[in-house]
Amino acid sequence: MPASVAVSAVRISSRYRVYRGEEIVLGPGKAQILALIAETGSLSEAARRMDMSYNRAWLHVKVMNESFAEPLVNSTRGGAGKGGAELTDAGREVLELYRRLEDEAAKATAATQRALAKKMKPTG
Repeated sequence: MPASVAVSAVRISSRYRVYRGEEIVLGPGKAQILALIAETGSLSEAARRMDMSYNRAWLHVKVMNESFAEPLVNSTRGGAGKGGAELTDAGREVLELYRRLEDEAAKATAATQRALAKKMKPTG
């Protein structure tokens, strides 16, 4: 969940991305893939729920696995009930750290976000 504060119809949100060189190795979309893999045990189901192709989701997982010191996702090939995916301990920890970053940033900036939102024209 992006860190955000809403005042009436105004919403301010922060979205964090972790880069390794020029490549985004973790951000909102990749964190969502990790969360859905943890929930469903399936990369293909995670991709479906995100309205993303399996190949694109697999490429995101590949980038994450190659960029962190330890792989974040273990997957087994299979199809028709034989395959699956799960977060490794490192994957669970990285996802938790990313969510904590979002929460801590939201708390730290909440008053400033509310003050900025109050400066907006009313909607309607």
